Amino acid sequence: MAAHRRPRKRHAGNGTAARTAVTLTLAGATATGLGGTGHADPEPTPARIKAEVDRLYREAEAATERYNGAEEKADAAERRLEELRDEVARKEQRLNTTREALGSVAAAQYRGGGLDPALQLVLSSDPEHYMRGAAFVERAGSRQTAAVGRARTELREIEQLRGAARIELASLRSRRAEAERHRETVTGKLDAARRLLSRLTAEERARLNPGPERATRASGAREGLAASAQAPGPRAAAAVAYAYQKLGSPYVWGATGPNAFDCSGLTQAAYRAAGVSLPRTTYAQIGAGRRVSRSELAPGDLVFFYSGISHVGIYVGDGMMIHAPNPSAPVRLAPVDQMPFAGATRVV
Repeated sequence: MAAHRRPRKRHAGNGTAARTAVTLTLAGATATGLGGTGHADPEPTPARIKAEVDRLYREAEAATERYNGAEEKADAAERRLEELRDEVARKEQRLNTTREALGSVAAAQYRGGGLDPALQLVLSSDPEHYMRGAAFVERAGSRQTAAVGRARTELREIEQLRGAARIELASLRSRRAEAERHRETVTGKLDAARRLLSRLTAEERARLNPGPERATRASGAREGLAASAQAPGPRAAAAVAYAYQKLGSPYVWGATGPNAFDCSGLTQAAYRAAGVSLPRTTYAQIGAGRRVSRSELAPGDLVFFYSGISHVGIYVGDGMMIHAPNPSAPVRLAPVDQMPFAGATRVV
């Protein structure tokens, strides 16, 4: 599954709907036709609870990827806003310097009385000296005109940058609000899933969500070396090796490592360790490389699941992948055919 970014910002409208749906699905009461006597439905079986929990996890995962996408866009908007503000500050500093220079020229002209050049020539006791000075003043006037032009240009640019910054700030606020809505959806569905699972004994939960035999880092070390050796390139091999090192790490929605992951966070971290930058979300990661068919899969390929491309794992060979499943299961090995296959991408 995919989803914790940073518990930083990076809470329950849709959660209420999820809780209501679960209540109606699993514990609704029906009335009999005689005398209006009602009775509660029988306690749902562990298998039925598991099916409902799996549905909630899938929906939470899809919301998690939307949250990740909104957070990624908000982060980008925040960076652009800071860049715009920095540029405004630099241009304002240049404008202030230009204004100071123009102010000095204006003060000098005021003190000089602003006499007409012809009159100054007549009154000058040294006409030759004055003529030389007049040429200098003319050149200074041209520079002053240019300075005024620069100041006007800088003012226009500053206003344009401020306008762009206002637009970026509105975008940032919108993205943060969107991320918060998705956060509420995720937490609501995960809360509903936890309540359902709490109705089972520890033994029932273990039977419903068994881990693969090779679910720990130590027991997977040899397999990791073998899978890396079969990868189509050194970067894919490094990504596979990283994934094996993270077996057993907890699933935390929105997390990108190094100690906890959601599904797209794990694949992003694996390729980051290999020197490759991947987008944050599953629906962006599927377009981050060359699409390959299921029959072409090689270790290091990203494998995607469900029609909404809401889950991703990293293929390690022999029909197996490493993925971060959901909050009730750590990073683990699992068969690729465990979920509805949606496509695969070879990143490098």
